[in-house]
Amino acid sequence: MLILPLVFWFSDAWAEISVDNHQQFFTNDGALHIVGEIQNQFDVPLNQVDIHITMYSGNEVVDTLSTNLLVNTIMPGMKAPFELVVLGQNAKMVDNYSFETEYKIGQPKSQVIDVTQSEISRDNFGNLMITGTVVNRGEFTANAISVVATLYDEKGDVAAVLTSKTNPDYLRSNDQAFFLVSITDKSQANRVADYSLVAESEEYAAVPEFPLGSILLLTGSVSAYVFFTRYMSRTVGNLVYASTR
Repeated sequence: MLILPLVFWFSDAWAEISVDNHQQFFTNDGALHIVGEIQNQFDVPLNQVDIHITMYSGNEVVDTLSTNLLVNTIMPGMKAPFELVVLGQNAKMVDNYSFETEYKIGQPKSQVIDVTQSEISRDNFGNLMITGTVVNRGEFTANAISVVATLYDEKGDVAAVLTSKTNPDYLRSNDQAFFLVSITDKSQANRVADYSLVAESEEYAAVPEFPLGSILLLTGSVSAYVFFTRYMSRTVGNLVYASTR
């Protein structure tokens, strides 16, 4: 009987999942927010991404907490945001933090939930809102559609992350739906200088991010196009470490 070896092949960049554009800040309610983006530098999709954040006061560990990405599947080359919110006395003690990130290689998904239009505006009370529409360009009904907005400050660091369901939250093939995401915390809204959007469903992966490149961000629009990509399914686990210290 001929026995063939089972080989998992990865590019020379075996690479890399990186934590980018992260920072910590306090909002008006006294909560500590640690936000950032995970970038998938593999040539395969990633899912089940967990971010374990160890917080320090000087050299002393204050606490270690975990959070998840706001999207389920990160396609190759994509970024996806995360946010950890810390309340109470521990939040006030934190002056530094580090990351440990776990992930698995996921099943391939088509990218067909297209953000066809978006507009950002502020109301009379200074609340920041992003509205727009998405369309299902796939052949089958898309369920539990969510839109994730990553907002950036003038340095390009993540200033806030927002997520919302479309209305309705399912779309038949070629149907469109409206979405609204809003940020009411003034300390966050005042830092915003740019944003990007991704949309996904249970069946379909998030499309690549769409940075607008607008600094004023009072009004604007974006048209986005998707790739249709397929990858071989591979499932492995790995652990990487990134530190701000």
